Amino acid sequence: MTQHTESSASHPPREPRVTLRGPADLAEALPFVLGFHPDDSIVMVALHGARGRFGGRLRLGIPADPAEWRHVAAQLADCLIGEASRPDRPDGIAVFLCQDPRPGERPQQTMERLRPLAQHLRTACGALDVPVMEALCVSDGRWWSYCCPDIGCCPPDGTPIPQDGTSVMAAAAAYAGIQVRGTLKEMQARYAPLRPPRAAPQETALDQACAELVPRMLRDGDILTVREETLTLAEAALHRFRTTPAASDDTAGDTHDDTLLADAEAAAIILGLQDRETRDQAAEWMEGQDAAPALRLWRALARRCVGAYTDHSAAPLTLAGWVCWSVGDEPAARVAFDRALDADPEYTFAKLLHRACNNGLDPEPLRQCLRQERSKRQARGTTTPQPATGPKGRPATDTSPATRPGTRRQAHRPTRTRKGDGRRC
Repeated sequence: MTQHTESSASHPPREPRVTLRGPADLAEALPFVLGFHPDDSIVMVALHGARGRFGGRLRLGIPADPAEWRHVAAQLADCLIGEASRPDRPDGIAVFLCQDPRPGERPQQTMERLRPLAQHLRTACGALDVPVMEALCVSDGRWWSYCCPDIGCCPPDGTPIPQDGTSVMAAAAAYAGIQVRGTLKEMQARYAPLRPPRAAPQETALDQACAELVPRMLRDGDILTVREETLTLAEAALHRFRTTPAASDDTAGDTHDDTLLADAEAAAIILGLQDRETRDQAAEWMEGQDAAPALRLWRALARRCVGAYTDHSAAPLTLAGWVCWSVGDEPAARVAFDRALDADPEYTFAKLLHRACNNGLDPEPLRQCLRQERSKRQARGTTTPQPATGPKGRPATDTSPATRPGTRRQAHRPTRTRKGDGRRC
């Protein structure tokens, strides 16, 4: 049986705390800890102190190929545990493997199929001198423990997870204002690219914008004009989203939001946001009356990154995650950052924000920095960022030419920051 585990379901110690008294409580608490039901996921949660206070957590989709499990387990353990000298090094780990049965498979068979993955994770954490206190499989509304041999509390057929919302955990979460937004797949679907036939005209518009804007973004001096044009378009779109109330906060509302952007307009903003300075100024729309419409705008732009331009979604996805984190919605922020890193695993802005969000840092210092930059521009009477100086006086932008290998066209496009050593967790 697992130890008693005390969890706040969030990092700040001032929030209400809930005592979890065994694997049943852990299984029920997982959606409240993450803010969604993590279907098809490996979830690892750091435990601190004698009573197992919840700390950092990470989630990764379960690799389809079991041959990858050992390598992935080692990477995840290193990411969550890290160096022995880290002040936040955990004293233990809780592991969750969440996957519904495949067609023709019973939940107990799912649990047995994933048992080697659980063992790889336990071994990888043990190799770093941090024990796995509990490893659970969650499948089809039931849980199994890979650590408890007592069939009296952990029967072979699994144990149902309460779904009626009347348990102590559900009541405590409701009191603390913690919401479960549905499944991970449902949250990810809000950023999914448009599908045919709607995707075709948007990709054509992106081709045209790429051919027109990229040469200008690479030309001395003209990048400033492109920045101003991009921000003007984005501000007009933001005003449109601000004055048009959301139909609903779900995929139906997203479909309505998609009608608020023209293809050419969306393409120009997407291409312009590939410039770091432009993106950073757009990140200033992260609070007050700007936050909700900005989030809707960034989601809509991410959905417009179709076909050969899916990697361009890293910028609007990261901006969406930043808005969510800024307003305190950490679960939604992690999903957006994760999608951004799926689009471009080396996108530095997403890696840094994802790590900060995962580590429970306060976004307020970054908000203050963005406010100060806006105040400086207003004091100068300028609306766009001043160019940094690169070699031989050229603007230092993230717009070096590159091609998309493996696509049906070889158009040049701006690339983004590739430096930094932030790890994806």
